Formats: sequence, C-alpha cells, structure tokens
Amino acid sequence: MPDAYVTALTGGLGNQMFQYAVGRALSARHSAPLLLDIRGLANDPLRRYALPSFRISAALATDADMPRELGRIGRRLHRLPRWLTGNRRFVEQGFPFDPAIAALKPPVHLAGNWQSEKYFADQAELIRADFQLLEPLTPDREAIASEIADRAVVSVHVRRGDYANNPATNAYHGTCEPDWYAKAQQLIEQQVSSPAYVVFSDDPDWARTNLPFLAGALFVDPSTDGRDEQDMHLMARCHHHIIANSSFSWWGAWLNPRPDKVVIGPRQWFRSPKHDTRDLLPQDWIRL
Repeated sequence: MPDAYVTALTGGLGNQMFQYAVGRALSARHSAPLLLDIRGLANDPLRRYALPSFRISAALATDADMPRELGRIGRRLHRLPRWLTGNRRFVEQGFPFDPAIAALKPPVHLAGNWQSEKYFADQAELIRADFQLLEPLTPDREAIASEIADRAVVSVHVRRGDYANNPATNAYHGTCEPDWYAKAQQLIEQQVSSPAYVVFSDDPDWARTNLPFLAGALFVDPSTDGRDEQDMHLMARCHHHIIANSSFSWWGAWLNPRPDKVVIGPRQWFRSPKHDTRDLLPQDWIRL
C-alpha cells in the first residue's frame, strides 16, 4: 500500500462527498495523495460513482493501492476487519466524531460515512473549492438561480422517495412531516425578514399538497438528466436553508459560504433515537 490516503466510496452523492471530504482534509494536512476506492459501488445497482462532475483532487485506487488482503479479496469484502487487512485500515465505529482520525498519517484506508463537519472544518475553503462544478448550470437551472439571486430565499428540501415508500428504509430513516416544516418556517421567519421559499423535492406533488403554508413558494420539479450535483448547487445559491434528514440537503446548505446563513435541520436524524448524531449538524445550525 503506497503512502497515500484511500477512502472507500459508498452510497449516494451526499455520502460520497462526506467520504471524499474526510480523505481530502487528511491529504491536505499531511501533504499526501488521495485515492478513491470505488469498488464497493460496483455491487450497488442503485448507486454510481457520483463525483466526476466536481473539481475534485484525487485519483481512483487500484487493487495494488489496497491494504494487504483487501486488494486481492476485494470488491464485496471491502469492509473486512482490520486484523485481516493490516494495521492501516480504519472502519468507522459510529456517528460521533472520532478525533483520532484527524491525526492519522499515511498509508491509511478509510471505510465509513464520516458524517460530521468536524472531520474537515479546518479545510472548509479547500473542500468547497473541490466541490465546485466543472460545467455551468443548465439553462433551466440558471434561470432559477437568476430568479432567486439577491433575495432572502430559503431552500426547503423535502425527501420522500424510498424514505417514504420503502418500509425498511422508512423504519430506519423516517421522514420530516408537515408539522416539522411548519415549525421550521416559524423559526426562519423569526430571523429572516420577508423570506421567499424554494422547495426541492423528489415528490413535489406531495410537497405542494402538504406544505400549503409555504405561500408563494417556487417548487423545483426533479430533473431527469441525472445531474443531481447541479440541483445541490442550485440549493446552495439560496441564502438560508431548511434541510431534511438527508446528506443531499446537508451539503446543499454547507456549500453555501454565507456567514450569516440560517440553517434548520432535524434534531432526530434517524427514526431510532439510539443513533448518536450529536456531531452530524454543525454547531451553528439550528436543531429542531
């Protein structure tokens, strides 16, 4: 295994961004290369490698870059225990921030979600630069961006899809319901004068029906072009944010660099309160 940081990518766009960010921050701190292990995505029929549309600074890892047996045994077993793969492999133990990760020196292979800004807060400017788009917004998205420019616009993300329709996924994640959004709106309007709302949702019809209190809101219908990263950047163009329990809208809010932004997110990120997510939302975001 070379003197590099290798981070395993799994899940959707938002998860992959967290996994990249922890590795990129380590590589910047210790002046070492970053490699991306995307082999786990080969076994996921619902996910793809989602970062090529960004200005990332990393190469794809090969089997030779893996710790010991991991490279040879490979794809399905990319979460083998460290005793089998060597001492330079670190598997996330839970959601709370692990301060030991920040001090790791290469070679290191990381497997986990790493869903906390604390892993890369000291490299925020660099991470935001890496996650800039390689291509400009499409004309329809640019039209929306122009419409919301220079206004006190609040993005509202409503995540439904498998969160609502798949019983197993719903039992794990849960969803933010209309009364939660109503309370979030009340909090926003205590801090933002005359806000306008832009609603992003994978089920805009549900959102239109169930969030009538967002009077005059602009509803952004989901695109079929697969450019989810552009929708995320359109979200980031808004001034303030009401996010769902979704890594997608987490990043839509985080990529907004405005120091005066107001971000409201769900206090209970998962349906089960047993998950310790105290480090998932940045300290200056409002938990509701």
